[in-house]
Amino acid sequence: MTRIVILASGSGSNAENIIKYFKNSNLISVDYILCNKKDAKVFERAKRLKVNSLYFDREMLNNSDFVLNFLKMNADYIILAGFLWKVPSKIIEAFPNKIINIHPALLPKYGGKGMYGMHVHNAVVSNKEMETGITIHYVNDNYDEGAIIFQESFNVVSSYSAEDVAERIHTLEYKHFPKIIEKVILEH
Repeated sequence: MTRIVILASGSGSNAENIIKYFKNSNLISVDYILCNKKDAKVFERAKRLKVNSLYFDREMLNNSDFVLNFLKMNADYIILAGFLWKVPSKIIEAFPNKIINIHPALLPKYGGKGMYGMHVHNAVVSNKEMETGITIHYVNDNYDEGAIIFQESFNVVSSYSAEDVAERIHTLEYKHFPKIIEKVILEH
């Protein structure tokens, strides 16, 4: 059984979608959700879905080996689902090509520090982009610069608001993220 640990920072809608997708799998399991915000809604989802969850802070992630050792003991793959902190090099080195992130734009556009969620969608609409979408990629030492695994795009209609773009992005995320995770794991 390949074990997934999800890192999240917010509501956890993508985490829930991934958990449900793998719920009855004989090959892949979501064993833990780790979160860096004590009051994040992802903890409620984890409890409801009967997935173990754990809070950690910057100290535990960056200045001690707590998170690293936890992941080494409990994860074969790490999935970032709305996780907003930079993953330390020591974790990236311990899990080469085994940390996968999803980004709500067609990288390399609208990537980098501070480019997440509505910040991305507002930029896409403000810049009158004709197209946007999602990128699923490996995590490396730089925000949103890891090797691209998958992209899916759609045309941005001129009347779209940032909220309209966000809705379309979420639909693509829910449709593709679990399937691409499964494909990467099964092909490794």
